[in-house]
Amino acid sequence: MAHPRFLVVEGNVREASEALEKAGATPFGPLYAATLQALHPGAVCDIVRPADPDGTLPSGAALADYDAVAWTGSALNVYDMTPPITRQVDLARAVYDSGVPFFGSCWALQVATVAAGGVVRKNPKGRELGIARKITLTEAGRAHPMYAGKGPVFEAVCIHQDEVETLPDGAVLLASNAVSTVQAAEIRHGRGAFWGIQYHPEYDLHEIGHICLRYAERLVDQGWFDSVEAAADFAAKCDALVADPDGRKDLRWQLGADEDVLDAAIRLREIRNWIEHRVLPSMAERGR
Repeated sequence: MAHPRFLVVEGNVREASEALEKAGATPFGPLYAATLQALHPGAVCDIVRPADPDGTLPSGAALADYDAVAWTGSALNVYDMTPPITRQVDLARAVYDSGVPFFGSCWALQVATVAAGGVVRKNPKGRELGIARKITLTEAGRAHPMYAGKGPVFEAVCIHQDEVETLPDGAVLLASNAVSTVQAAEIRHGRGAFWGIQYHPEYDLHEIGHICLRYAERLVDQGWFDSVEAAADFAAKCDALVADPDGRKDLRWQLGADEDVLDAAIRLREIRNWIEHRVLPSMAERGR
């Protein structure tokens, strides 16, 4: 069998990606590509940027040329329906129509929901930031292959202020917590099926720490930190724990981080399961 060819859809506009990189975080498209290649060495990843006017597929490529589509987070709000957003909703509809296996985090779940007829809103409970607590699988989630080998209640790195308010017809709710009812879902639409999560398994603590640095002033205004310096201290603690997850018991306690977040094999289980249960079988069916 050939190695999978992934299309990675970057949800951010270019300026937002550059600002993340300046803050020490990894732009979302390259981070997702690196994650996929770590989980399946030899995988080929093309990154497309539909939020940008020139963000079309590589020359001569079509969706059917890919074995799967993985979609990143974004700083955009889907209900604004500006051109960087509508281009992504249109692409999501095209991915559904192609029948290519489809997966994504946070913004991706919101775009896939709207593309299939659902509704996204600003979360009336406010932002969820850092670590999403007590994500609980539904009965359907406990039986779903995306969660094979995952505990029934777990925690995950997250950052979002929007949430799915209404899932499209025929969608299956897979996980919830106290902040967002829809923490994971499978959405079937047209010829395709999307497996999506509201949290970010592709982020480790380093990434979320430096994303907080990127948005430090806004997070101070919202009450998450009492100063920009406090946000920088949080990022430094995240980096120190990533560097020594076994030795820094103090930081595990201070940050409330356990193996769900610190052990990559657990943290990335959903993406690995999607590759093993959706992408590779689809390739076999196509004779790849």
